[in-house]
Amino acid sequence: MTKTQPSGNRVRRGRGLRAAALCTALLANLAIAALPAQAATSSAPAAQQTRMRLPLPTGRFQVGETTLHLADTSRRDPWHTGEPDRELMVSVYYPTTHVTGRPAAPYMLPKAAAHFDSVTANNYLGMHVPTGRADWAATVTHAAQGAPVARGDGKRPVLLYSPGLGEPRTWGTTLVTDLASRGYVVVTIDNTYESPEVEFPDGSLATLDLSDDADAFIKKALTVRDADTGFVLDQMGLVNAGRNPDVDGKPLPRGLAGTLDLSRVGMFGHSLGGTAAATAMDRDPRIRAGIDLDGNLTNFDGTPMPVAEHGLDRPFLLMGKDGDTDTGPGWDAFRAHTPGWTRQLKLLGSEHASFTDAEALVPQLHLRRAVREKDIGTIDPAIAVRTDEAYVSAFFDHWLRGTDGHLLDGPSPRYPDMKFVD
Repeated sequence: MTKTQPSGNRVRRGRGLRAAALCTALLANLAIAALPAQAATSSAPAAQQTRMRLPLPTGRFQVGETTLHLADTSRRDPWHTGEPDRELMVSVYYPTTHVTGRPAAPYMLPKAAAHFDSVTANNYLGMHVPTGRADWAATVTHAAQGAPVARGDGKRPVLLYSPGLGEPRTWGTTLVTDLASRGYVVVTIDNTYESPEVEFPDGSLATLDLSDDADAFIKKALTVRDADTGFVLDQMGLVNAGRNPDVDGKPLPRGLAGTLDLSRVGMFGHSLGGTAAATAMDRDPRIRAGIDLDGNLTNFDGTPMPVAEHGLDRPFLLMGKDGDTDTGPGWDAFRAHTPGWTRQLKLLGSEHASFTDAEALVPQLHLRRAVREKDIGTIDPAIAVRTDEAYVSAFFDHWLRGTDGHLLDGPSPRYPDMKFVD
């Protein structure tokens, strides 16, 4: 397998006005706020860096984490066909009971963190955060690197997480680690060259490549994500059988082999990742249940996506921000045409990024109130995080574990900010 070294063509930063304009259009079409011309200012000095901390997971387990460098030798990279294999980075989060002596998993690796700070946070995500304000590489996670998998409880359901367009796979760590603390094995996927930045073990950095054709870009991105998802599921089968698919031979955590129940697979994602959860389910019957966190089911040209036109025969949950949650008829069409179980929920006072780590991290950056509300809405951040966690876990608990706390039956006085949409 050929790998591009750090100084080679994996590092791409070419972004002219046309690329920036296209990125704005793409993200706006996916219900992300329009990108600002400049990062917004606040009263804190621009040079002051904040070392942030993610919320503690709420389940009974502690959380372990490992990364896998995977290579699909059956296909060339669809974004860079000169590369012989499709290479991906994924993270696997899982329940553990032994974390002593294990370092905390980094939120972002150094080069990825630098790119996120200088390019992604504002140019793609529109967070209005002054460059240099946040220390993304030093952000503290609650996952222990390489810890052994918790014993007992039998085989564990597997969840796949797909991030939004312009988001790294780490941008959903709060929700992902919470699910792992509840006993799930959660695999987060970076889709190389469509993810904003992917740092590989050799130190090379692959960054987002944009196209001038927004409609074609989105359709291709979803097709590639579907293929990536199927490939990752295949690799999890190898892991479960005791084989190590990591390109670099990195040892797997003790107990990971044999603990995955690949007959109980779910998928969830934010924005384009939520769209990908629906399209991957449509393509791959191994995925039994899915959640779309504020992602379009409408094409860039305004027509419903194919999955919205015929729906799904397996349970699928739509969770949206306060206000319009799709730029067209996609969600309505999906609900009308889905023969399987479906619900639509709305988190009152939330914004598009409220389903990501922005909800937990932005308040720690001490931005002006107007900026913060544009990023994550008016809902109390702690309430937003715990409400999201409660409904996502309740959905997967019901459909993958067969338990029912009736949270999805109707409005709950415990979570008054979650509205059921008729």
